[in-house]
Amino acid sequence: MLGVPGVEANVGIEVYASTGRGIGGVIKRTPEDFIVEEVLVDGSEASIRLEGEKLDDLAEHGRYLICILVKRGWDTLLAIEEVAKALGITSDRVGFAGIKDAEALTAQYISIGGVPASRVAEVNINGLAIKPLGFSSEKITPMKLFGNRFTITVRSVKLGEKTVRRRIQYIARELEDFGGIPNYFGHQRFGTIRPITHLVGKYIVKGDFENAMLTFLTYVSPFENPRVREVRRELRETMDFKRALKSFPEILIYERLALMHLSKRTGDYVGAFHKLPVNLRKLFVQSYQSYLFNRFLSTRIKRGIPLKEAQVGDYSVTLSSGGLPTRILIMVEESNISSVNEAIKEGKMALALPLIGPGQSTSKGVQGEIEREILEEEGVSEEDFKRARIIKVDPHGGFRTALEKIVNFKAGIISGENSNEVSVKFRFTLHKGTYATIVLREFMKPKTDKELIESGF
Repeated sequence: MLGVPGVEANVGIEVYASTGRGIGGVIKRTPEDFIVEEVLVDGSEASIRLEGEKLDDLAEHGRYLICILVKRGWDTLLAIEEVAKALGITSDRVGFAGIKDAEALTAQYISIGGVPASRVAEVNINGLAIKPLGFSSEKITPMKLFGNRFTITVRSVKLGEKTVRRRIQYIARELEDFGGIPNYFGHQRFGTIRPITHLVGKYIVKGDFENAMLTFLTYVSPFENPRVREVRRELRETMDFKRALKSFPEILIYERLALMHLSKRTGDYVGAFHKLPVNLRKLFVQSYQSYLFNRFLSTRIKRGIPLKEAQVGDYSVTLSSGGLPTRILIMVEESNISSVNEAIKEGKMALALPLIGPGQSTSKGVQGEIEREILEEEGVSEEDFKRARIIKVDPHGGFRTALEKIVNFKAGIISGENSNEVSVKFRFTLHKGTYATIVLREFMKPKTDKELIESGF
């Protein structure tokens, strides 16, 4: 199997599904190179062009104003905060279905409660555009999200057109034979520049809140700004939180919130966590669950156990008509394995792996052995996740499909910036929760950490 960069291996992404040589290149050179357009379960599609969109069952009046929000280079949550601020309302009155990439040009649906369209039309924020569509009695929530349509340009591909075309076609065939892509949690889940969210989460699960907080504050990544690396090292060496509060740059908002507390109450690491937003606290623990999932998935692939066919002891989940997982989880046994695998072939079910927590145990059979080996190596159990409740996080657990299909995949070569390189435009649609970078890594195949970071992942 092809080797993966260390940054990927460290977050549990240990293998490629394809063996073909990659094309290299760079993504996200500009936000326009990474376009994300939201698709709802009713078939509605948001467009960055803000034209032609129309949802069914919208009225001239209603409780929620439905809009399309286009953002360029904005974090979704910050964009929502800014829109709410401009309208003079709290952000909880703005509903949305999914968080989109920050370093991208994206279009998504939002709902705004109790605000007329005329006021929304007056909002003027650099990098944001809002188009009111009409009113509904229902707000936009994650339950309405089907997935996202991606248009991604990979630039600086230093190969000839024939070679690029041949490699893309070969990898595309391999992925089709594989059944899609392994449904890894992508690099963004952990932080590509500084992949630590799962490390913090592991310490939380083990009940070691001191090392959890110190990892958050002092872990040094070679890809971070040199000044930031220096202040993190200084804090680790001195443990002087008052001094660190003065030296940590303003951009490190969350670190500074923790430092403000620790500068007054040295040693109260649990209290410092409570100063962080609850969504960030959740992210730490969920990232550790994601890391374990990635390892479960990688090990299954490395041992040659298929993802498009269930084994006795596996979990399988029923899929909706659109291919999204339902809440119906079934344990595969000798008595139902034939019917389950027939349903998987027909696209009515899919193999699922657990997101470990107090409410979700390991698989059985061979997959269960893999999961228990990894949990033993990590030194954690399902019950250990209850320790996160100390910081008011309840990581119940759950499951995730092991394999995801790439829908409407297309790739076309466009002219490069000079005669020695070309660019490739990829177009495809993915179900919600599936990462576009997991598709791109199969075609680009960065070999080293430096290549991975510089390529824009």
